[in-house]
Amino acid sequence: MAVVIGETRATARPAGRGGAPAGRKLRQMNWLGGIAGWLWLLVVMIPLYWIVVTSFKDQTVYFTHNPLSLPTEPTLANYRLVIESDFPRYFVNSVIVAAGTVIPAGAIAFMAAYAIVRGAGSRFLGATNGLFLMGLAIPLQATIIPVYLLIIKMHLYDSLIALILPSIAFAIPLSVLVLTNFIRDVPKELFESMRVDGATEWGMLRTLALPLTRPALVTVGIYNGLAVWNGFLLPLILTQSPEKRTLPLALWTFQGQFSVNVPAVLASVVLTTLPIVILYAVFRRQLLSGLTAGFSK
Repeated sequence: MAVVIGETRATARPAGRGGAPAGRKLRQMNWLGGIAGWLWLLVVMIPLYWIVVTSFKDQTVYFTHNPLSLPTEPTLANYRLVIESDFPRYFVNSVIVAAGTVIPAGAIAFMAAYAIVRGAGSRFLGATNGLFLMGLAIPLQATIIPVYLLIIKMHLYDSLIALILPSIAFAIPLSVLVLTNFIRDVPKELFESMRVDGATEWGMLRTLALPLTRPALVTVGIYNGLAVWNGFLLPLILTQSPEKRTLPLALWTFQGQFSVNVPAVLASVVLTTLPIVILYAVFRRQLLSGLTAGFSK
């Protein structure tokens, strides 16, 4: 009986071209994919390794030794220099701009997406959704001059609010797109049952839509916060005084007339990237579910 079963299993195994079992070819393809993945990981990790290692080197050692070699005498002088060069002020400015952008943009986009989904038959809401989609086709660089003139007319130049308002406007279109697709996946029966129980639209928005779309809100929040955190063009054009600089502009502090303090710049990059890495480590599950669940249909 065991022999018969063994023969049945052997004959039931599909064979690929040339008589080779399909499982063997699949294993070979996985090996190739694994090698390619490790090679790509190596390509990505080398710049990160260089940034971290160089941030612990002295400036004179950086120009005389192998850039990828470990520091013989690691030093924290670069990090000390960064912190003493008003880095905390730039950090606080970036936090204020990021929070002032992410929270209002997320709230506005969430309510707009809920209205678009719940009022699917309305021409006004359909036109509004089309207007948001048109916003995705307009790059920031194409509007920098009108934005600059508006900020000047509003007497907001060289202030953090001048960075927050345009950032909110550019964060809303993509946020509405992601949240709209996510809210559409919520079963309509849940809304209908709450409507039968006497719930209002605001009640369903708060008690049903908000908890179910929390992963998508985290996704758009992290994406918008990352875009604002790394933003360079708006702070460069709309601010002037050093007190209003954000972290990307703070890198200018370590640039002299004829040279650049590369280890100090990379130490600043490490300190700037740490909050993003921590946020990703904390919210990675919500981020991945928000990126996939809203486009499941």
